[in-house]
Amino acid sequence: MAREITAGELPAPITREQVNQLQRKNRRENLGRSWYKFSRNPLSVIGGATILVVVLMAVFAPWVAPFPEHAQPFTDFANASKPPSAQNLFGTDEIGRDILSRVIFGFRFSLMMGMIVLALVVPTGVFLGLVAGYFQGGWLDTLIMRVTDVFLAVPPLILALAIAAVLEPNLSNAMVAVSLMWWPWYTRLSYGLASTLRNEFYVSSAETLGASKFHILFHEILPNMTSPIFTKMSLDMGWVIIIGATLSFVGLGVQPPKPGLGTMMASGAKFLPDQWWIAMFPALGIVVVVLGFNLFGDGLRDLLSAEGV
Repeated sequence: MAREITAGELPAPITREQVNQLQRKNRRENLGRSWYKFSRNPLSVIGGATILVVVLMAVFAPWVAPFPEHAQPFTDFANASKPPSAQNLFGTDEIGRDILSRVIFGFRFSLMMGMIVLALVVPTGVFLGLVAGYFQGGWLDTLIMRVTDVFLAVPPLILALAIAAVLEPNLSNAMVAVSLMWWPWYTRLSYGLASTLRNEFYVSSAETLGASKFHILFHEILPNMTSPIFTKMSLDMGWVIIIGATLSFVGLGVQPPKPGLGTMMASGAKFLPDQWWIAMFPALGIVVVVLGFNLFGDGLRDLLSAEGV
């Protein structure tokens, strides 16, 4: 005969606190595995370290820069156009300002350009692509994607230059110009991802159970799109910085005396090749930042590909 199980023999129910502890443990283990995989790529680690150093220099520029006052309106003609030395590691420009200090402050504008532009274009592009991909075949899909195709048909740099030329030349309008030409790329990416995910079993199950369109879009499909989007963001950061520096180089971005890297390159180009340091070190600053984001983005892409996401 089967023995009756008493209440004292039943396993104790799992409490909410135990569930939270297990979830935290799983997150720590997943983070540790991800870091191990990422650290196996030394170039990606170098890229991440480069980004970290640049960000810290930009945040603490008033304390890191040797001559922080040189990032403001400042002249010292007695020390103008001096080559790199122990006192001025990157030399001085045509009016005596320390180039290293101005490059460090210039990182602020470059990072600000990249972060604000991506903060504007990613939500816009992802939302439009998500809606168009889920409602594929309808009038909304046609409207969104045809407008996207019109923007994609124009070379991005030409479009940004045209928009910035119409507006008053400053950093804010340069951000607007780059944002208006960058959102279609995220719309196209999100459209392809949403078009594929809308046919997955879990989406069909949610529809069968009567879930709202909002729930399906933002709780079922969007979470499964985040990995490719974050990878593209890390790679796009460098491209946005290049476009922003290009606008500043032609006088449509950061305006003097603010130390924009593109602005400094344009000013120093007039003194090439004799006073090469005035233009070369700001250019190297752009190269370092862009290379750091590209190396980091490559490592992130390889990591997510290895995990199958």
